[in-house]
Amino acid sequence: MNVIAKRLLTFLIGVPAVIALVLFLPFYRHLPLNIVVILFTAVGAIELSMMLEKKLMNITKIEAFIIGALPPAAITLTVSFNLPEWIIRMMIMTGALWILMSVIFTRHDKIENAVKRLAGGFFILAYPGFFAYWLVKMSVWENSGAILIFLLIVMGSDSAAWLSGSLFGASNRGIIPVSPSKSIAGFAGQIAGGIIVSIGAVLIVPGIFYYNAQIASILTLICKALVLGVCTAAASALGDLAESAMKRSCGVKDSGKLMFGRGGILDSIDSIAFASPVYYVLFYLLFFTP
Repeated sequence: MNVIAKRLLTFLIGVPAVIALVLFLPFYRHLPLNIVVILFTAVGAIELSMMLEKKLMNITKIEAFIIGALPPAAITLTVSFNLPEWIIRMMIMTGALWILMSVIFTRHDKIENAVKRLAGGFFILAYPGFFAYWLVKMSVWENSGAILIFLLIVMGSDSAAWLSGSLFGASNRGIIPVSPSKSIAGFAGQIAGGIIVSIGAVLIVPGIFYYNAQIASILTLICKALVLGVCTAAASALGDLAESAMKRSCGVKDSGKLMFGRGGILDSIDSIAFASPVYYVLFYLLFFTP
């Protein structure tokens, strides 16, 4: 089976699975979705640790799993089980303290790599850990539609980028050194995909965007959705490029092999992780505030 068929099969299975998870299992403020986010983030952190080993940033797989899972797990405890918010600070601080204290016990012949270990540990805590935190935080809105729109913008814009790049990108690739296969046509398609999903959501289900007492006009909602779609899709593209830079620096093509036709878990969540804080902040500013 060629790469195109593999990607198409993954898309056809993945998108309905995500829609079902968000729409039909909203229990405890989307606890099932939050658990999936935690697991994917933790496995992505393991893949990242394996990449960082090539740069002597030695974080064990168990440490990476736990450190990466801490931020989304911490926010899940507060949004799904109503635990106090100091739990978040305590858990993240515990992970940071472990990273700091672990270098104390570094063997003498490895002490020159202690700073690299610190950098690798805090990097994993931040990415993908703290980036995925914002996807779980969307659960506090208790709005399945808002979460689903975010996921569809990212998946739709990524698919549009791949399609437009494949069809029209042959003559405009190589603009960005870290990812020579990326093209201007692909980036344009990605932005267009984000716009189509966000504006389409406003036209089909405008009630998702009504948070203020004053109901906004449909034109105002469309303009806000345009900003939301462009910025989220752009952040998604940057997430993909940032991971490409990391992989190129570490000398690997894919972060792993767990995702059929897409490489590793980190290859599949890089755009989601990078775009989630952008979408969260913009959605709040555009649709929650007067």
